[in-house]
Parts: sequence; C-alpha cells; structure tokens
Amino acid sequence: MPNIKSAKKRVLVTSAKTLRNKMVKTSLKTAIKKFEAAVATGSYDAAHTAYKTAVAKVDRAATKGFIPKNNAAHKKSRFAHELNTLKA
Repeated sequence: MPNIKSAKKRVLVTSAKTLRNKMVKTSLKTAIKKFEAAVATGSYDAAHTAYKTAVAKVDRAATKGFIPKNNAAHKKSRFAHELNTLKA
C-alpha cells in the first residue's frame, strides 16, 4: 500500500475507474449477446429491438473511448447485415 497521500488517492481513483470500465464493457457484451441470440431465434421484431439497444451501446462505448470508432463501425455494419439477412 502507498504511504503518500496522492498515491493513496490514485489507488482509489483507479479502482473506481476500473469498476466503471468493467460495467460498460459488460453491458456492451451483454447487449451484443442478446442481439445475436435474437437473430438466432429468427424473430425479426425481437432482433430489431435488440439491434437498437446494441447499436446504442456500441455508439456510447465508442464515444467514451472504450472501443475504437472503426471497431464500432465494423460491429454496427455486421449487426445491420445480420438484421437485413433475417428480414429477407
């Protein structure tokens, strides 16, 4: 454990940020899994609602810097392709 006051504060701040990052990444992964599960069932309506939430989570993660913006664009493109394939 650190002895200096600023080092103690850094430990606290880092742990808080780690929890926040973990929460965002977990919710992003959950939204993606729910969309993929909805696509697997074959229900367009369920997939469409899951698509909206997944895209919103990906956009938020890219805006906050959790994932790169090109990674977000790649994911959203793949989601749209899967959704359109399901519709056709």
